[in-house]
Parts: sequence; C-alpha cells; structure tokens
Amino acid sequence: MFTGIITDIGTVSNVEMRGDMRARIACSYDMAGVDLGASIACDGVCLTVVDKGADWFDVDISAETISKTNIGANGWASGKRLNLERALRVGDELGGHIVSGHVDGVALIEGMHDEGDSTRITFRAPDALARFIAPKGSVALNGTSLTVNEVEGNTFGINVIPHTQAVTTWGTVRTGDAVNLEIDTLARYVARLAEAG
Repeated sequence: MFTGIITDIGTVSNVEMRGDMRARIACSYDMAGVDLGASIACDGVCLTVVDKGADWFDVDISAETISKTNIGANGWASGKRLNLERALRVGDELGGHIVSGHVDGVALIEGMHDEGDSTRITFRAPDALARFIAPKGSVALNGTSLTVNEVEGNTFGINVIPHTQAVTTWGTVRTGDAVNLEIDTLARYVARLAEAG
C-alpha cells in the first residue's frame, strides 16, 4: 500500500526486453535499506525490486502491466523521469489517501492553464472508470494523490500546486500525455455496494 505522496523522482537508465521488460531506475533512496522483493510505486505502478545497487534498482514489468498503464502508451526509455514512492510502513504518516499501486487505466491530459500559482489540468478518463471519479474525491495520477475539483461526463479537473510541481514530474507534463489513473479504493467499493443493492 502507498499514500500517493511522492518521495523521490527516479530516472529510467536502461530498458531491456526479455520475456518481460526489465527496467533499471536511478534514484536517491538509500538502497541499503530497501530489500530485494520490496515494492516501489513507479509513476503509480507497484513494482517489485528484483536487483539493486547503491543508487538504482531493477524491476520486471509484465506484458499485462505494460498494456494497462502508460508504459504501453508512452513507452519507457532511458531518461524518462518517474514519480517514486516506497511502500507504506506501519506507523508512517498517511498524508494522501490509500493507494494500491494497481493502475485502473490511462487518462489523457486534455488541457492545462495557469490558475493563480497553480496549474489547472483537465483529463479524459476511460468511460468505464469515469463513474468512480467524484468532485472533492481523491485519485492517484502517476502515483500522486490529488483532489478532484470538478467532473463533467468522463472529464475531470485537478489543480497542481507549485510544491507538487517542484517535487514530482507534474512540472513537466504536457497536453496529450497519457497518465496512470488509479481510482479511489473507497469509491470502487461504494459503487460495487450500490450495484448489489
């Protein structure tokens, strides 16, 4: 489990296609404190550390994960920057919301404009996921816990404050980018209960 509070920006340093994709990600984490088999959310995708060095870790990415995330839409290549978050530990502060790292789909950035010091971003969600997104609810976008401002059909908007832009990859996104979308777990279960009722 994760919180959607990004703790590092990693950089893809190598990608190799085998049976699965193997990616090496450079980071500033103290890798001595990260066990093999640990989970790290990479742009919101929960991935397992399969090898590591002083300032890098390797992950294997299955074809299923590639097909369901922006890894398939955008591709990962050397130099790609990623939002990183280590798994939640008992006693950690829950500053965002509960995030599983299981991406539900890919949203597209449809528009961006400055609003005060923040940037207002409008997304188009897949039709099957749009009903789970509610104003003032939470979503994880590229692993970042964000608050939904408004929803209209399958489009929704969020504001990204300057701090978030500075400590994540949100300062470099552009219109047309594909973004990993994980809907709020509570929204998923409330909708499921409503269907059963």
